[in-house]
Amino acid sequence: MRRLIVHAAAWLSLFVTAPALAADKLVVAFGDSLMAGYQLKPHEGFVPRLETALRKNGVAARVHNAGVSGDTTAQGKARLGWVLAGLKAKPDLVIVELGANDMLRGLPNAQTRMNLDAILADLQRRKIPVLMAGMRAAPNMGAAYAREFDAIYPALSRKYRVPLYPFFMAGVAATPALQLKDGMHPNPRGVDAIVRGILSHVMKALPK
Repeated sequence: MRRLIVHAAAWLSLFVTAPALAADKLVVAFGDSLMAGYQLKPHEGFVPRLETALRKNGVAARVHNAGVSGDTTAQGKARLGWVLAGLKAKPDLVIVELGANDMLRGLPNAQTRMNLDAILADLQRRKIPVLMAGMRAAPNMGAAYAREFDAIYPALSRKYRVPLYPFFMAGVAATPALQLKDGMHPNPRGVDAIVRGILSHVMKALPK
């Protein structure tokens, strides 16, 4: 009788579906060289360090590197569609970090805002959550230019009701010990500082 019960239990288990394991969340780091890991080893860039930090904090996530060195907001807008089309799943979050190259080239602020607006509008249309990473103008760009440029990010954050991390390079900009020799890009210690600063914002922005 006992053997019969064991066999019956085993037979019934074939028809019981085990709870599906939750898939890793997909975070897309969409930006320029600051996200791409310019002149850093593969494990030293923002993307792998953010993924490691998320997992250490109990968030099972895969972070996809969609950073391209030198990209302006116009170039980012142009490639957003094919970046998303090339993914195997719909992102749970896109971190948008663009505008530094527009500023360094002195491109019109109206143009930068228009391009970022189009990127956010596209992501909203696709119902993809966004965390916007803001930039700040370098002092040598002049006070008027800086005021206009710096205001772009909070204005668009309000317009599209997306969370804003005010300055992607917070704590790293103008800190030589955290930068490469070019004085613009983060070194590995600088990347760690960026990740520490933005981590809680990423975790909060990810859908539960």
